[in-house]
Amino acid sequence: MIQIGQHLKPSDLNPKLKSFWELSGKKIDLIEKHYHASQGSPVFTVQGRYTTRGWTEWTQGFQYGAAILQYDATGEDRFLELGKRKTVEVMAPHVSHTGVHDHGFNNVSTYGNLLRLMKEGKIAYNEWERNFYVMALKVSGAVQASRWTTIKTGGYIHSFNGAHSLFVDTIRSLRSLVLSHSLGHILQAEGDVRIALLDRVIQHLQATADYSVYYGEGRDTYDVRGRTAHEIIFNVKDGNYRCPNSQQGYTGFSTWTRGLAWAMCGFAEELEWFDTVSEDELKAFSGKEKIMSVMLKAAKATCDFYIAHTPTDGVPYWDTGAPNLHQLGDYLDQPSDPYNDFEPVDGSAAAIAAQGLLRLGQFLKRKGDADGDRYWQAGLTVMNTLLDEPYLSVNPKHQGLLLHSVYHRPNGWDYVPEGSKIPHGESSMWGDYHVREAALYLQRIINNETYHTFFNI
Repeated sequence: MIQIGQHLKPSDLNPKLKSFWELSGKKIDLIEKHYHASQGSPVFTVQGRYTTRGWTEWTQGFQYGAAILQYDATGEDRFLELGKRKTVEVMAPHVSHTGVHDHGFNNVSTYGNLLRLMKEGKIAYNEWERNFYVMALKVSGAVQASRWTTIKTGGYIHSFNGAHSLFVDTIRSLRSLVLSHSLGHILQAEGDVRIALLDRVIQHLQATADYSVYYGEGRDTYDVRGRTAHEIIFNVKDGNYRCPNSQQGYTGFSTWTRGLAWAMCGFAEELEWFDTVSEDELKAFSGKEKIMSVMLKAAKATCDFYIAHTPTDGVPYWDTGAPNLHQLGDYLDQPSDPYNDFEPVDGSAAAIAAQGLLRLGQFLKRKGDADGDRYWQAGLTVMNTLLDEPYLSVNPKHQGLLLHSVYHRPNGWDYVPEGSKIPHGESSMWGDYHVREAALYLQRIINNETYHTFFNI
């Protein structure tokens, strides 16, 4: 399990953060100089160069959102200019994309970050510019909400796989729907039926907590508290739950660690947002106390599972049930080894999980919950590892920032270097973006700046 650095302080990471942002800017420049947009959105690297491959266009917001985060962290205007220009030029199709559940990834990372910076006074206020971001976010959330499947216990935003499919990933992408509601928007359907976006936020959270997360309460033979299933399958004819499944993990009965990390981060930041919502606004639903308790139960369970099933330095292997983990011996009692011969680690899962641990820890500490320190220190431990080699990409020719990211192990999409038996040494758009986001989160705390949330708009 993670060997939590009990005495680590955010300020201890300050020297690493300064080096990190210098390196981050160079990576953004490398991609802008050498990546050809005609290929589509960059997804992950092959031999250190970004390439494209995927089911949907879900990573472009990370590309240009990274430039906006770089400006936020460093104040370098050229990155703001890049992020603004590319948001206008290329992001509009993502706002109206009816074929994906990934609106929070693409649009909150771009339009959302720009609106947040304006609210925080880090970019100049301009009414028409603000209206442009607001309109994009309103529409994005409504389009996301329209991907709806009704089940016996409520409903959920279905994945691009189809109406039968609930992805655990969507819990982090749900930010799009939250922002659209926060900006006063609704979804209108046939006959001018008005659909409350907050209702769909709550129902999706509940479905993910009920079906994608396990609690050790006897649900099935593999019901281990805190583990997650990547995909949950429903019968869309009668709304009944059928089974767990996995697209990018090993099986539906093991835990794909990036999916686990999406749940950790998603539930933690939704806890932060719901904490700002009034009791009165939630009375029409199940009430604030019940909603918060559902999310807190899921957040704690998933974070506990991550801590217990991750090597000592905080970076997990790609799936906790991967078939050759046993070849590594007592792998949970030693640091992760990205260069082993049996199973790859996933640095991107660690970057996402780190933010979940930090946010849950901070939330609980503010509430006077003694568990908060444990999650907070675990998050610092993970970040301390990621901000250094072998996870930080210091090769000046490598376009990626965070190394040892895994995209789709079952499909064999990840590059395996010559002489190796497993993929390693490569980066992904989501890994690079999320390590930047977690670094920015910590830097703002160190500098006593405005607490970083996606909903400060």
